[in-house]
Amino acid sequence: MVNAGKGRLFKRADGKYLIYLPLDLATDSMFPFQTETSVRVKVSFKTGKKRLVIEPLEE
Repeated sequence: MVNAGKGRLFKRADGKYLIYLPLDLATDSMFPFQTETSVRVKVSFKTGKKRLVIEPLEE
């Protein structure tokens, strides 16, 4: 089971940001996002904390 890994945060030329996750993390059976295409997510952080929270967007 892989529940941690090193990824990257990139800023594209058009100003958008992308987060890359390691393949072994994203394909682990316990990974919380199971999808073959894309999934909408809510991204948040708390001021003063160096953590980014990503969770499924409830529609």
